[in-house]
Amino acid sequence: MPVAALKTRVKRTIENRLDQAAAVYLKDDRLLSVDFAKPCGEPAINAPTSVSWRIFKNPASLFIGGVAAVILEFAEPRVRAGVWDNTSFRRDPVTRLKRTGLAAMVTVYGAQSVARAMIDGVNRRHRVIAGVTPSGEPYAASDPTLLTWVQATAGFGFLEAYSSYVAPLSDDDQNRYYREGQTTAALYGATDAPASLDELHELFAAMKPRFERSDIIFEFLSIMKKAPAFPQPAQLAQHSLVRAAVDIIPGEVREILGLDTSYGLRPFERRVVRRMARRADRLILRSGPAAQSCRRLGLADDYLYRQS
Repeated sequence: MPVAALKTRVKRTIENRLDQAAAVYLKDDRLLSVDFAKPCGEPAINAPTSVSWRIFKNPASLFIGGVAAVILEFAEPRVRAGVWDNTSFRRDPVTRLKRTGLAAMVTVYGAQSVARAMIDGVNRRHRVIAGVTPSGEPYAASDPTLLTWVQATAGFGFLEAYSSYVAPLSDDDQNRYYREGQTTAALYGATDAPASLDELHELFAAMKPRFERSDIIFEFLSIMKKAPAFPQPAQLAQHSLVRAAVDIIPGEVREILGLDTSYGLRPFERRVVRRMARRADRLILRSGPAAQSCRRLGLADDYLYRQS
C-alpha cells in the first residue's frame, strides 16, 4: 500500500475512534442534552469565522487550556473555595470535566437560543452559591469580580494553549478573540472581562496580590493526571498534557503557587504535546459540536479545518 494511502487510512481510523468517543460523550445521561445541529440555520453568539470557532475544535488544546484555567482560578482563594466546596471535582472529576467542556462548547458553537438558555441556568445556580474561605473571607459565586476572573482565566487558558501548542496566533487575532468574548462574558455576569491583551495583562497585575499557594492546586493536578478524560490510547499522554497546562501559566504566577520546573514539560514531552495537538487540529470529528454546528449553518463538516 502506498505511504500516502496508508496515512489516509490511519487518519480515518483515528477520526472514527475519536468520533465514536465524541458521540458517547454527548449522549451521557449525566449531561445536558444538546443537539448542535439544531435549530437549523440559527447562528451562534459568534460567527464561524471567529477565532473561538477556530480554536475550540481542538480537543487536545482544550484540555490543556481548561486545566491551565482552573489552576489560575484556584490561585484566587475565594474562587478556589467556591469551586472546590461546591462542585464534584474530587468525587467525580470526569463528569465535572465533561459538564465544563460541554458548557464551553455550547457557549461557542451552540445556537444562540440554546446558549443563552444554558447560561441562564448556570447563572441561577451561581446565585445560590456562597460561603466563607478557610481564612474567613466571604465569597459569592455571583460576584462580578470573581466571574470576571473566571472568564479571563478561561479565555487565557484556551487561547494560550492553542497558540503555544497548535498554531501561533498574532496579537491581532488574540485581541480579536478577547473582543469576541465580550458578549458571552456579559451574559455570564462578568462585567469587566478583558477585551484585549493589554486589559488581560492589567487584570493579571491587579489580581496578583490575591494569589496564594494551596494544596488544593496540587491535589487538582494529581486528579487531572489520573482521571480518564480521553479514550485510549490518548490517555497515555494525559500526564504530559497536564504538564503542558502548567507550562503556559505565567512564570511569576507559577512561582507564587509553588509550581516549579518539575511540574512543567520535559523537553521530549514538549515535542510530543505539539505533535499531538497539531494532529488533533486536523481530525474532523463529525459527531462533535464543531462539525454539527457547521451543518446547522449549511457549512461543510470540514469548513473550520480549511480555515486553519
